[in-house]
Amino acid sequence: MNPIPIILDGDPGHDDAMAWMLAQSSPLLDIRAVTSSCGNQTIEKTTYNALRVMTLLGIDAPMAKGRSGPLVAKTMNAPTVHGESGLDGPALPEPAVSPQSMTAVELMAKVLSESAERVTLVPTGPLTNVAALLLSHPELKPNIERISLMGGGIAHGNWTPAAEFNILVDPEAADLVFRSGVPITMAGLDVTEQALIFPGDFERIRAVGNDVALVVAEWLEFFYRFHREKGYAGAPVHDAVAVAALIAPELFTAEEMHVSVEVAGDYCRGMTLGDRYHATDATPNARVLMGVDRDGFARLLVDAVKTYSAPAARRPCPPSPHGKEVLS
Repeated sequence: MNPIPIILDGDPGHDDAMAWMLAQSSPLLDIRAVTSSCGNQTIEKTTYNALRVMTLLGIDAPMAKGRSGPLVAKTMNAPTVHGESGLDGPALPEPAVSPQSMTAVELMAKVLSESAERVTLVPTGPLTNVAALLLSHPELKPNIERISLMGGGIAHGNWTPAAEFNILVDPEAADLVFRSGVPITMAGLDVTEQALIFPGDFERIRAVGNDVALVVAEWLEFFYRFHREKGYAGAPVHDAVAVAALIAPELFTAEEMHVSVEVAGDYCRGMTLGDRYHATDATPNARVLMGVDRDGFARLLVDAVKTYSAPAARRPCPPSPHGKEVLS
């Protein structure tokens, strides 16, 4: 089989970074481009984080900066989860690459139009860039194989009782994407909150010993500190599920259903309403992941870090723009 061509779009973010680590490790995926979105932090911070993660992982693909805010809503971020930098925790290398002069939408359109094969989009942040692409280039819809996204939840939300963060940041964008007719795989809270990586798994990853493994272990520890206070037994690596669904679909159970996005309402804005029991005659528009083999998912991440190089000599670099020492 030829590798699946993908575009990574995200707002790193610890779980975005781990999703990209998983994608880069797999011979089943071919990363054609990376784009940043505004979500976990400002677009300036998520773009900087994206470049550092690409450098750490050795992702050799063009990168472009996304829109500075949602399509129509006010910008919101999540510093309580991911820290002021959007990716607090271990020191990371300074970027060895720079963003393209074009926008994220322009880069996505270029990749889609030039690819001989249909391309899968893997958005792990708010769906702003994907929606903007669909609005500005509707002729490229046939060039999209699938959108494998992390967002939403059929049973509940996490930022409000009804809404998951990625969808709540830009419900109008999410509504447009779910109504687009493009095939969707939805990795929502129903499955991602089962995709827990336990402290014992952190140590299995750390024991691998290479630079990426050590950073991933520290990312997990940082991410878990927030979730432990919420009562989680481990770190839910939400965004990595959207990648794992492409390379190890056998780990998941899924249901076909119609998913609508609530864009109004005082209590339910950003809710992903799934017609799980087909109460309406609406045609299913999403393959919604509902269950995961947790042990298999953990093994997938452990095996992924093993694909990276052995420990390399690392030397201190000047302080980063965010005031932290970085390593090269």
